[in-house]
Amino acid sequence: MQAQPPAQLQHQPPAQHQPSAQGSRPDQSADRSQVEVRRSARRSRTVSAYREGDRTVVLIPARMSVAEEQRWVAQMLDKLAAQESRRVLGDDALSTRAHELSAAYLGGRARPLQVRWVTNQNSRWGSCTPSERTIRLSHRLQGMPEYVVDYVLLHELAHLLVPDHGPGFWALLEAYPRTERARGYLEGVASAARLPHIPGARGDRPAGAPAREPAPDESCG
Repeated sequence: MQAQPPAQLQHQPPAQHQPSAQGSRPDQSADRSQVEVRRSARRSRTVSAYREGDRTVVLIPARMSVAEEQRWVAQMLDKLAAQESRRVLGDDALSTRAHELSAAYLGGRARPLQVRWVTNQNSRWGSCTPSERTIRLSHRLQGMPEYVVDYVLLHELAHLLVPDHGPGFWALLEAYPRTERARGYLEGVASAARLPHIPGARGDRPAGAPAREPAPDESCG
C-alpha cells in the first residue's frame, strides 16, 4: 500500500489569526499523546503533517509561538483524520491488502479466494468461511483508520488458519503491533453507538463455559 502524502496548510502571519469562540486551545478530543512537533528554520509559511508508524509528525516554522503550535496541531490532526475517512478501498484493493498482510504477518499461509465489503453485517466487523476461503468486512469499517481495517482483515485471515478464538489464534495476531490499539478503537465505536460487543474478544467466554470450536465450514467473526 502506497504511503499517503502529508497534509499541508498555508501558515499565515500571526496578526491574521483570529481566536475561535473557545480560544486558542486545541481540540481536547484529539489524541496528542502520539504527536511529535518538529520545528524548522527553513519553513516560513507552511505547516504539514503525516503519520509515521503510531505517531503523527507535525512540521511547523521555528518562529511559531506555543499558542500557534497548539492551534495548528489541532487543525492538522483534524485534516489528517478527514483525509483518512475519505480513503475507502474497493474490493480488488481490499483483496490485495489482505494478501499483503498475510505475507507480512502470517508467512503468506492465509490465502483467501475472495475478500469483499458487505452491507448485511451489523453485529460483527468481519467474518470468514474457511471452507470457501472467503472474507467479508462490514461496510461500517469504511472510513475508519487504516490500521483498524488492517486489524480486522488480519483477524479474519487468521481464522482461515485457526477457526476458533483459542490461544493459537491470538498467538497469530501477536505479530501485528497495533492489535490492542485497533481493538480499543473498535470497542469505543461499539460503545458509542451501543452496538453489540465485539465478537472474538479475549475473555468473551463466560467462566465455566466449555470452549467451543466452530465447524470447519462455519463462518467466523
